[in-house]
Parts: sequence; C-alpha cells; structure tokens
Amino acid sequence: MFDEQFEKRADEILARYPRRESAVMPLLHLVQEREGYVSLAAERWVAEKTGVSPAHVHGVVTFYTMFRTERHGKYVLHFCTTVSCMLRGVDHLLAHAKEKLGIEVGETTPDGLFTILTVECLGSCGTAPVVQVNDDYYEDMDIERLDALLDALAAGKEPPFPPGPGPRRVLVEGD
Repeated sequence: MFDEQFEKRADEILARYPRRESAVMPLLHLVQEREGYVSLAAERWVAEKTGVSPAHVHGVVTFYTMFRTERHGKYVLHFCTTVSCMLRGVDHLLAHAKEKLGIEVGETTPDGLFTILTVECLGSCGTAPVVQVNDDYYEDMDIERLDALLDALAAGKEPPFPPGPGPRRVLVEGD
C-alpha cells in the first residue's frame, strides 16, 4: 500500500514498542501526516502491522477527533465551542470565518486550503477564544487576528504572530 521509505518509517515506529499494538496511534499519525486523513485501507494496513483487528483500529480513529476519515483542506480550522470560548466570542469568530471563506462547518474551500470544524474543549479556557489550525493553537483570538491569520495562510506566508496566547482583550458591552 505504501512505498518502501514509508514502510521503513513505520517499522522504526514499531521497533520502539515492546507490544506492537501500542503503535496503533503513532502509525495512524504517520498515515495522516502523509495522506491527510486515514482511509479504511490505511486502517486495515495499521491493523495488519500491529496485529489488532481492523475494528479496533477503526474504533481508535473514530473515537479521537485528531484523526480524520476524509480529506480536509491544507489548513483545518478547529473552533472551540465550549463555554469559555463562547463567553469570549467564538461564535462571532466562527460566523466571520464562514462568511470570509464562503463555507459552512464541515466544508472545505474550493481551492482546498481551508476546512472549518467545531470541536468541544481544546483545553485553553484561560486564553479563550481559541482556534486550532492543524496542530497549532491561536489563543485570545479576535476578528482582526483571525483575518490576519487567514490572510497569511491563504498567501502561503507565516502568520504575523506566533501560535499561543495573543494580547488579552477586555470584553465590553456589545462584544
């Protein structure tokens, strides 16, 4: 299913674990890193490599939100929708992103750059609202920072600010 170099990387991962089944998640990450998602064929490949059932691998893939079962954009935007982020305005950020990108939650832009998803808690309640872009958290987000982030990514540039906490803003009436 995969080329020799990929198989070698998989074997290196397997060698780190005394029990092959312990490598299920690392192998799934490896597949998703390469393919952008985990297909049913890839699930079967992981099952074969680790000696567990395909049903077990599928259970892992569908339980953890970090694994995708379909292709997404180059940049997957996860908007946290739990209480802390809602109280700090994530609903406005999400509405703005949907309008700016012309897509709904679960959709990908026609150019394949962006996919919007909503997720439960990203564990960044103290720096809400948070938007996760692929593996990076952008905290204390507001519409201006979101625009700057999306514009930079769309242009193939580094965002104008690093991942992590941004400037704290004070909520005022009407926010």
